[in-house]
Parts: sequence; structure tokens; C-alpha cells
Amino acid sequence: MKRTKHQNINGWLIVDKPQGLTSTDVVNQTRRLFDANKNGHAGTLDPFATGVLPIAFGEATKLIPYVMDGDKIYEFTLKFGSSTNTDDIEGTPVQTGGHIPSKQQILDVLPSFLGQIEQT
Repeated sequence: MKRTKHQNINGWLIVDKPQGLTSTDVVNQTRRLFDANKNGHAGTLDPFATGVLPIAFGEATKLIPYVMDGDKIYEFTLKFGSSTNTDDIEGTPVQTGGHIPSKQQILDVLPSFLGQIEQT
């Protein structure tokens, strides 16, 4: 079987990843869409997450480690009073009706979530 020669594309494509796709799904779709020789993503978003997913093509893939070292900003929505077995939206609810903090309690704890945070 003869292998097809793909396009030699170099550069970046910024994708607003929709919910329901993995980062790898987006990479594979863009590779097929542009018939690209090589591509990869700079960061991983969970399948239920939406947001910016930088896709590098060709020579730009060498820059991915530098992009990954950059600062990131996360926005989120949370629901007080319930929890799931996986601590995310995909889990099975295991508790409802839990403690709902007051507005002041939330404002008091918010500063601990600001600044540089090491993600593990």
C-alpha cells in the first residue's frame, strides 16, 4: 500500500474546544482537515471542559514545551451542596444537600485560590 504524502504545514491554530471531545480528538480532526504531516496540542482539556486549545503544526510542534510553560487562566462553575464519586461533572452523585457556605465564607477563602498555584 502506498502512503500518501501529506501537506507540510507549519504554524499554530487556536481552537475553541467544545465539550465532549478530547484534546486528542481535536488534534486528529485538525490533522485530517488540513492533511497535515505532523501536529500536536499544547495542553490538555478534559472531555467535559471547553476552552482554548493551541494546536501546533510541523516545525511549530518544537515550540510546544515553551507554550506549556506559560501562565494559564481557568474559569469554572461549581455547585455547592453536592458531590460526585469523581469530584467532577462526569461522576455519579454520592451526596446532595451538603453544607452551602455563606457569601462571606466564600469571599474569605477566595484569596487562597489567587496567584501562582502548582497543579499536580
